[in-house]
Amino acid sequence: MPDSLSLANSIRLSDYTYELPDERIARYPLSPRDASRLLVYKKGTIEHLHFRQLADQLPADSLLVFNDTKVIPARVYFQKATGATIEILLLHPEVPTRIINDAMLVTGPSTWACMIGNKKRWKAAEVLTRVISIQGKPTTLQATYADYEQNRVTLAWDGDASFLDIVLALGEIPLPPYLRRVTEAQDQQNYQTVYARQEGAVAAPTAGLHFTDSVLQQLADKGTQRAFLTLHVGAGTFQPIKVETITEHRMHSEQVVYTRTLIEHLIQKIDHIIPVGTTSLRSLESLYWYGVKLLREESTEFWIEKLYPYSIPESEVPSARRSLEAVLHFMEKQNLSEITGETEIFIFPGYTFRLCKGLITNFHQPGSTLILLVAAFVGEDWKKIYQQALAHEYRFLSYGDSSLLWRND
Repeated sequence: MPDSLSLANSIRLSDYTYELPDERIARYPLSPRDASRLLVYKKGTIEHLHFRQLADQLPADSLLVFNDTKVIPARVYFQKATGATIEILLLHPEVPTRIINDAMLVTGPSTWACMIGNKKRWKAAEVLTRVISIQGKPTTLQATYADYEQNRVTLAWDGDASFLDIVLALGEIPLPPYLRRVTEAQDQQNYQTVYARQEGAVAAPTAGLHFTDSVLQQLADKGTQRAFLTLHVGAGTFQPIKVETITEHRMHSEQVVYTRTLIEHLIQKIDHIIPVGTTSLRSLESLYWYGVKLLREESTEFWIEKLYPYSIPESEVPSARRSLEAVLHFMEKQNLSEITGETEIFIFPGYTFRLCKGLITNFHQPGSTLILLVAAFVGEDWKKIYQQALAHEYRFLSYGDSSLLWRND
C-alpha cells in the first residue's frame, strides 16, 4: 500500500475536475425529500431512478450505516456600538472539553476554535456583548479572544443555561458557502436529517437529507438493517484543494463516536455494509484503521492521521473482521460502551476499501476531496457518472440529488 503514496504524487488535480454550471447547483431541496433523483451505478452500468425507490436497489441483507450528527446553529453574530457586525463561526470546542457531545452540556465559559468574519473590526482585547432571551429570561453573553492569532474565542454567560441553550437561542444554521444565499427559516429543518440526534456538526451529512420516514419504513419492511455512528461534520468539508501535490492538502480532523452495539453489528454484517454518505464511509474506514493500530500495538489513542492507511504494506494489514474484533476486545477490556476518536483520513485513488461495499452519496464539487473519494471508490467511471448526471440534469451539491454507487470488485 505505500506504493499508493507514489501514485498520489502523480495525481493531477485537473483530472478530477469538471464543468459545473451554476444552474445545476441546487440552492433549495425538493419536497418531499424522497422526490430527489437517484443515479444507480453498478458494474459500469447506470440507471436513473428516484430516491423513494432505494429499497428496491438494496439486497435484503444490507446494513445501512447512518451518521446521526445534528447541525447546530454555529454561526453567531455580535454587533458593536460602532455598527460593525462580527461573525463567529464555531468550529470545534477546546476548553473545558474537546468532546463535542460533552461541550454541548457545559454551563460555564467555553472556548472554541472559530472562523471570524470582519476580524479587522474586533481588536484583541475587546469584549463583545449581546443580551439574549432563554426561556423568557434575559441572558448576557460575552465573547473574548482566548487566542487572537489562532481564532480561539471564549463565550461566557450569566445564569445556568447550557452551551447548547445559548447557540439555539442566538445562532444561525451555517449553510455551505457555495449556496451563496442567506439562511432562511425553512433551512432549520431542511438542512437536518430526519434521524439527527447528536448535536455538534457545523455541516449536515447531506446524503442523509433524502431519507423520509416512508423510505425508512420501506427499508425496514424489506429487512434491511440500519446502524448509527456520529461524525460531527466540520467546516473543513468545504475546503477546496489548492495544492498540486494532493497529499499536501490539509485535512481538518473530525470527531467520531462509535458504540459497542454498532461494532457488533458491523462484525455480523461484515460483507454487506453500505454507508450513507462520505462522512459515514470515512468513519467506518477510520474504525478499521484504529483496529490496525491496536493490533500493531502502536497506540490505544483513537487518532487516524490523514495518510496513515498508506503507510502499511498490504501484506501486513489484517482482515476487516479481525480489525473490528480488536476494537471490540479493547472496549470490552476497558468496559467501554462507546469510544470517541478523531480522524483526518484522506481517501484518494489507490486506497483499498476495507468495510464499505456500496455508497449512498450526493454529487460533489469539482476538484474536491470528496470527488477523489468517489474516484477511489468507483475508479475512472466517476467521469461517466458525473457526465451522465449533468446530461440528465441532476441537481448537485448539498441540496441536490443522490446516487447509489457499488464498488467494482
